[in-house]
Amino acid sequence: MQIQINTDKNIEGNERLVNFYTSELKNELSRFDDKITRIEVHFGDENSEKFGKNDKRCLIEVRIAKKQPLAVTDFADTIEKAFFGALEKVKKVMGTTYEKMREA
Repeated sequence: MQIQINTDKNIEGNERLVNFYTSELKNELSRFDDKITRIEVHFGDENSEKFGKNDKRCLIEVRIAKKQPLAVTDFADTIEKAFFGALEKVKKVMGTTYEKMREA
């Protein structure tokens, strides 16, 4: 499973940030490891330097072998909250998708 972390110009994408989120994704989605080929995470700040409620965005796109990519987005006041919100959504979607794949 390949993991790629992307940030917009308003969020600093340092090595510590990349390592933390990569580790979290691997831990939380490990049961789907054999199905996932790549995960892309996109962090953004919707209103740049201005302060706003729920202006941090996290989009997680999961690519599954021989399937269409799955994408979820979450907004929060910090990138950490947005990430964990999006991660919960991805786990639910992956669980449903995985069950459908097993039934087929």
